[in-house]
Amino acid sequence: MAQARVKARSPRRESVFGERFAVFAEALLTGVWIAVACLGVVTYPAAFAAGARHLRRRTRHEGGGWREFVADFRAALRGGWAVGLAGWAAAAAVWVDVQAARAGIPGGPFVGAVGIFALIGLVVALLRAAAVWTPGASWRALLADAGRRTVLDPAGSFLLVGGLGVVALSAAFIAPLAVPVLGAVAAAAVAVEERYRHR
Repeated sequence: MAQARVKARSPRRESVFGERFAVFAEALLTGVWIAVACLGVVTYPAAFAAGARHLRRRTRHEGGGWREFVADFRAALRGGWAVGLAGWAAAAAVWVDVQAARAGIPGGPFVGAVGIFALIGLVVALLRAAAVWTPGASWRALLADAGRRTVLDPAGSFLLVGGLGVVALSAAFIAPLAVPVLGAVAAAAVAVEERYRHR
């Protein structure tokens, strides 16, 4: 009789706080994975895409670990390396603009400011594209859609800018702290996209 009562009970559920803390801890671990995957210099879009997909699986209570992250990273890298290369080219162009502004060229400060804001917008669009990436998806289509969402959802975009600011401040104060925080940025991108989808 007692055994029947024990079997009839539903399995004990994790508390809301425990579940959210587990997701936060998973995000920090994912940040380490993303940082390792970014060592290829042009691999950062694929790294964030794989990290975001891992975190989506975690929030849906689906299985997945390091092996699945690596498989997603390889799949995202097929077109993602070109996106990474284009991102570095854009960063180099903005650096030239900033140098022109410092040199005192007429109109330099305006051009430098526009370049910095454009680069921030591109980074936010890249994060939003990585947050919804799935194997086989076209990076070009993902970035085009993410660019529209970046403009149409300024609140979500501002949240991602804040996350990037946290990474920058973490790196300025304690450089190793920026590594796990990368996962928090990927988690923020996933949350922003979920919020936009359910609006």
